[in-house]
Amino acid sequence: MLNTEEEKKAGRIEELKTELASVAAGENRFSNEVNEETKTVVDFRGMLGEFRKDKLAVIALGTLVVLLLLVFVGSLFFDESQVMQVDLLNRYASPGKNHLLGTDEAGRDVLGQLLLGARTSLLAGTAVTALTGFIGIGLGLLSGYYGGFLDGLLMRSIESIMVLPASLLVLVLVSIVSEYNLITFILLMSAFSWAGKSKVFRNRTRAEAKHDYVRASRTAGTNDLLIMFREILPNLSSLVIVNTTMSLARNIGMETSLSFLGLGLPPSAPSIGNLLRYAISPTVFENCVWVWLPASTLIFAVLLCIIYVGQALRRAADAKQMQA
Repeated sequence: MLNTEEEKKAGRIEELKTELASVAAGENRFSNEVNEETKTVVDFRGMLGEFRKDKLAVIALGTLVVLLLLVFVGSLFFDESQVMQVDLLNRYASPGKNHLLGTDEAGRDVLGQLLLGARTSLLAGTAVTALTGFIGIGLGLLSGYYGGFLDGLLMRSIESIMVLPASLLVLVLVSIVSEYNLITFILLMSAFSWAGKSKVFRNRTRAEAKHDYVRASRTAGTNDLLIMFREILPNLSSLVIVNTTMSLARNIGMETSLSFLGLGLPPSAPSIGNLLRYAISPTVFENCVWVWLPASTLIFAVLLCIIYVGQALRRAADAKQMQA
C-alpha cells in the first residue's frame, strides 16, 4: 500500500516536471520568435558590404564626395562681398587668368558665385531635410504607434495640408514674405514639406506596431518612446534612407528653382538659381555659356549622385533585411 502511494507521488512529480518543461519550451520558442522578428533591423556593416557591390553607386558616392569637398573647401577661398562687387568694365568677360570661369553681366566672378551659391543650396537643402525629417518622422511614429484620437487628429490635419502640393504652398509663402534671410527661407521651405513624410511613416509604424516584438516590449513595461525610437525606427531604416536622400535632392532642387524664378534668395546673394537665370536670355545662352553651364552641370551632377546613392542604399538595406 505504501509503495503504491509512493509510486503515485513519483508519477505526479514526473507529470509536473513534464508540464514545466513544456512551459519553458514554449517561452523559449516565443522568445526565439521575437528575436527573429527583431533581427529585421539592418546590419549597417552588412548593408555597406552590399552597397560596395554596386560599382556605379560607389562611383556616384566618390563623385559626390569630391564635389562636396570642391564646394565647401573651395568656397573658403572666396569672400562674398568681393565676389558680389560690381565691375561693369569686366562685364561678360570670358574665362581667363583673372576669372577662371569668366564674369556675369555685372562683372562678378562666376567661379566665386558658383562655389558660394552651391554651398548655400546644399546647406539650405540639408537644413530643410533635417527639419522636415525630424517633424515628419516623429509625428508619424507617434500617430502610428498610439492610433486612436491622436492618430485621427494628426491625419486630418495632414490631409488638410496635403490638399495642395507642398511646393505650391511654399511658392505662396515666399511670394507673400517681402524680405527674408537664409534662416527664414529655410523655415518657409520647411513649413509644409513634412506632411507627406509624416503620413508615410505613420502607415509603416502601424504595421510594425502589430508585430510580436512590440507586444512583448509593451508587456515587459518598456517605455513607449524607447519602443518607438529604439525598436520600431531601426526597422524602418531602409525607408528612412531612401526618403531622406530623395527629400535632400528635392529640397536642393527646390531652392535652386525658387532662386531661378526670382522667389528665392535676393539677387545680391550668390545662388545657383541666379546663375541659371542668365540662360533665359538667348544672347547669353548662345554666346556666354560660361555663365550658366557650370552651374547647371554642377547641380545636375550633385542631384544625380544623391539620388543614385540613395537608391543603392535602399537596395542594400532591403537585401540585408531579406537575409535576416
